[in-house]
Amino acid sequence: MTLLTTPLDALHRELGAKMVPFAGYDMPVQYPSGIIKEHLQTRQAAGLFDVSHMGQVIIEGPGTAAMLETLVPVDVEGLGVNRQTYALFTNDEGGVLDDLIITRWAQDKFFLVVNAACKEQDIAHLTDQLSGQSLTVMSDQALLALQGPAAREVMQILCPDAAEMVFLQGCHSTIDSVDVYVTCSGYTGEDGYEISVPGAQAEALARSILKYDQVEAIGLGARDSLRLEVGLCLYGHELSPTIDPVQAGLMWSISKARRVDGERPGGFPGADIIFERMVNKPALRRVGLSVEGKRPVRDGQVVLDENGDQVGEICSAGYGASIGRPIAMAYINRELGEPGTSLSVDVRGKQVPVTVTKMPFTPQRYYRG
Repeated sequence: MTLLTTPLDALHRELGAKMVPFAGYDMPVQYPSGIIKEHLQTRQAAGLFDVSHMGQVIIEGPGTAAMLETLVPVDVEGLGVNRQTYALFTNDEGGVLDDLIITRWAQDKFFLVVNAACKEQDIAHLTDQLSGQSLTVMSDQALLALQGPAAREVMQILCPDAAEMVFLQGCHSTIDSVDVYVTCSGYTGEDGYEISVPGAQAEALARSILKYDQVEAIGLGARDSLRLEVGLCLYGHELSPTIDPVQAGLMWSISKARRVDGERPGGFPGADIIFERMVNKPALRRVGLSVEGKRPVRDGQVVLDENGDQVGEICSAGYGASIGRPIAMAYINRELGEPGTSLSVDVRGKQVPVTVTKMPFTPQRYYRG
């Protein structure tokens, strides 16, 4: 299969990136400094990520907010202009088809960012629901993420408008005379920004950002370990068509206005099933696991109770560079999900001790003003 490339492909190779197939794209998994150093660079200063493989979509026209509310359990109608929200596409069984970010650009105009691996199905899902609205796939746009405690300092110089924003706010602006849309958001748990930029100008903008001493190029490997440390879900791991928002610990993603006693209750796929599980709780829950010793655990490995019986399965795992030990997330029997519970993971026939741990493993540091 021929892999797609992003507008930053030449820059990645110039910087010595190790490239791997990901969601149909040839993407940088790491640079010569390695994943651990890239992870710490983002936590301590700032990292620049190429996330241009993500899908960027505009939906506009009368009734767009109401149409979106038939697909997601969030308060789209109440979203302010240049404000964004995390959302889930649910299915009729209450499971998750994908997670996404919705930003309101105007009364009847919305900007959506969807996951790379799901963008074709997401676009088809949205298109099927259109009723007088138009959908535009922004295939010529790139997407850069500047993340870390020094990101705001850099943006203060590059784009003062953006430097004043708080978490989940956006603005149209210019950087180096190029029109961009910037949001105060990201996938690392750090303060930071995502910048939608025309693909033709993306490499020049990336080079401009990388000139700052505080910024280094970061690959997908560190992006994954960073999101794991702050307990963020990844589609295909913590989220799937058979996992509902309650199991995933994402009840906060179901807006008050869309709940049973809200102003516009239900109306999204699987609503009744999700409402029932909000009351009675599903058998499994997502938890964090602190791994004893240095031996890592892996996705798909079985979680065992003190009697050696299977009680769950690892959904994401890796090395938490900020805290200096292996960590994981898993779905386990609900009654065993309290922090402090001792369990083990079957690693090729050997039981590795783990402890249920409150998440996030390291604090989220979004800027909220």
